[in-house]
Amino acid sequence: MKTHEMPRSTLRTRDLLPTGSLGLRSRKVRALLSGLGIAIGIASIVSVLGVTSSSQSALLAQIDQLGTNLLTVANGTPQAGVEQILPTTATPMIRQLPHVRSVAPTAKLAGVTVFRNDHVATGRTGGRSVRAADASLLTTLDGSLLAGRFISDDDSPVTVLGYSAASTLGISDVSGNDRVWLGGHWYNVVGILKPFVLAPEIDQAAIVSFDSAGHLLGYNGHPSRIYLRAETEYVTAVSQLLAGTANPEDPSRVDVSRPSDALTAQLSVMRSGAGLILGLGAIALLVGAIGIANVMVIAVLERRTEIGLRRALGATRGHVAAQFLTESLILATLGGIAGIAIGAGVTVGMAVYRGWATLIPPEALYGGILVSVAAGAVAGLYPALRAAHLPPTDALRTA
Repeated sequence: MKTHEMPRSTLRTRDLLPTGSLGLRSRKVRALLSGLGIAIGIASIVSVLGVTSSSQSALLAQIDQLGTNLLTVANGTPQAGVEQILPTTATPMIRQLPHVRSVAPTAKLAGVTVFRNDHVATGRTGGRSVRAADASLLTTLDGSLLAGRFISDDDSPVTVLGYSAASTLGISDVSGNDRVWLGGHWYNVVGILKPFVLAPEIDQAAIVSFDSAGHLLGYNGHPSRIYLRAETEYVTAVSQLLAGTANPEDPSRVDVSRPSDALTAQLSVMRSGAGLILGLGAIALLVGAIGIANVMVIAVLERRTEIGLRRALGATRGHVAAQFLTESLILATLGGIAGIAIGAGVTVGMAVYRGWATLIPPEALYGGILVSVAAGAVAGLYPALRAAHLPPTDALRTA
């Protein structure tokens, strides 16, 4: 006598997706809210990586453009905003050093102020200063003019304004024969400089020639700050010689700095801040995963009848577990895709607003998907196992 075995229940791969998404399609609002936690976490991570990479790229490009070979020499720490003078021999001695490409001496003129007219109170300087310089300043700082021309080596009362100084004085061009009240004399504005990222003190200054400063403003011939460009591979070697060269009698008073170090420090701070925000994004992702796990546990309790009926009709524990695990994976993956889209949108918007090139690391995109899938798998594992081990008789009895 032959015995007939019941056909083994199977779950086709192509049926897994519609079966696993059944609960999501029937409870759309709950699915949307639970997936939102994953989306927020992934969006935070992608946007932080994207914005940080875009800003770092812009900053590195700026450093490359401005160069890391600019050095400044000053005599000690400024006291009450007044730069201390250097010996008159400092500039020619520095020019004699090997591997120095260009040198630009400047002198901040103590007690000399610049105003829009001669009716402004003396103390209202607006942070502006007056500096004596020559044509070498523009070439050494790799600067350029927003309008007009630079000063020449004569004693005519003309000035070139730094970008910030021109803004506070309300001067935007040099076509109208604008004048400023500088050191008790009228000076014609012949040029406006573009911003100097590595020399912000120039942005706040009105630049006059050394001859004009000597004849009209009491300049004594001592520089107070010297800018120089060294050959890039010899920057460190040159910087070690500058103090003794600028002031042989007291090298300890000479302050030698590299302005690009400030941008490098800014880059380090930016990376540290990105790490902190990434940690917050990871916490948001964890909260989202917990939310999905909570929703899935509730779904198992609500769908006990469905589980019992499927088991009674021949579905195996593996089939039930696969159904609920698939549901969790779909929910997390959709949340991850939404988070990537939001994070990429934030990055593009910030880059356009700041004028950066948009740069989203590829690992942020595929990593976001992998992380969301992993979060869905972890969040759905316990509910899936719980559903799989639910006795069909008990499930049907509670119906």
